[in-house]
Amino acid sequence: MKQDEKPTRTSVKRTSIETILQQWQRERPDLNPCPMAVCGELKRAAERVRLGIVANLSGTKLDLAGFDVLLTLRRQGKGCSLSPSELAREMMLSTSAMTSCLDRLEKHTFIQRNSDPKDRRGLKILLTSKGFALADKLVVTHIEAENQMLKDLTRREIEQLRNLLHKLSSPN
Repeated sequence: MKQDEKPTRTSVKRTSIETILQQWQRERPDLNPCPMAVCGELKRAAERVRLGIVANLSGTKLDLAGFDVLLTLRRQGKGCSLSPSELAREMMLSTSAMTSCLDRLEKHTFIQRNSDPKDRRGLKILLTSKGFALADKLVVTHIEAENQMLKDLTRREIEQLRNLLHKLSSPN
């Protein structure tokens, strides 16, 4: 595109992975760009999933981390609690990120912090009835949204994809 031209609808359209592969094969036929294509497709799929989850959260006062905390606490069972470090470990968050996330959730009265009866210096995080109800509602709409994102795949393809992604994400 020339410097004085305005971008057209097609010039701002996302380039297909297939086109990117062809370009690299043309420019560097000595390289196999297939890993680049796999990782590119994973990044695009992850972004689509992220956007679907964010859309499901609209109007809830939750971000992705807050949503994850609510569902992590909810799956422990009614009345069960976790320490901030247990939550951080389950969610793969740093403890400082966890603290600010918990502050936001407490401000909206979705969680409460209680003293740990086994450790006077420790805390236990518990869903409030409001947080529990929201988590119960969101897990349903979350699964519906994810089903919608996977609707073009068969059950067998979904299982294959899950197994492949597990293999890819597991430590060596």
